[in-house]
Amino acid sequence: MSDWLGLEGQRVVIAGGAGGFGSALTAAFAEHGARTAVIDVAPGDHIQADLRDGDAARAAIAQAREALGGGIDVFVHSVGINNRKPVGEYSDSEWDAILSVNLTSAFHTAQAVLPGMRARKHGRIVFFSSVAGRSAHRNHGPYAATKGAINQLTRVMAHEAAADGVTVNAVAPGYMDTELTRQYLADHPGYREQLISLIPAGRFAQIEEVVGPVVFLCSRRASFINGTVLYIDGGRSVL
Repeated sequence: MSDWLGLEGQRVVIAGGAGGFGSALTAAFAEHGARTAVIDVAPGDHIQADLRDGDAARAAIAQAREALGGGIDVFVHSVGINNRKPVGEYSDSEWDAILSVNLTSAFHTAQAVLPGMRARKHGRIVFFSSVAGRSAHRNHGPYAATKGAINQLTRVMAHEAAADGVTVNAVAPGYMDTELTRQYLADHPGYREQLISLIPAGRFAQIEEVVGPVVFLCSRRASFINGTVLYIDGGRSVL
């Protein structure tokens, strides 16, 4: 295929790319000729690290940089967890866990990749936000707080790094039709229909409908898109 996106030979690091959506994202970059390194907390054939810890995150990014030949052109942070319940029912440890996985790990890893990108005057960083970072969804308190913070981290980093040829954006998906989503909805009869009623498109996103925009934002074609939170939600966020 032609290299319309300009990703051939680009060095891509994906945090949280070992399973599920991350695997689809890794495969999409490889399809476009990029060289990829994956960091995940789960054991497997990738760089294993707990990115909540700053030292571990910096070491993992250094290992990925070395594996890719000394540089990182693209960084995607797709690490995240959620625990749905009313705000008043979260324990201190549950709050800390969601914030450290969703937000602190994003900060540590992006902080580690940014200097090299700025020195080379080129780089793409994409964070994963959510429609919950904009809309007040019940039973998503800590999760929503992290995604709202990701939106602001995206904007601030985009402002700081723009003059050095680095773009920083976020994608904010709604519900995707994944195995985890199907398992959750199976335990909550009627919730699928309730959610779909809030989506103008009348359905959940397919994985490839989120993968495509992420890959585009990391490409040379998106060189003037910076500080944007791209909602991939079938129109839910406009209501």
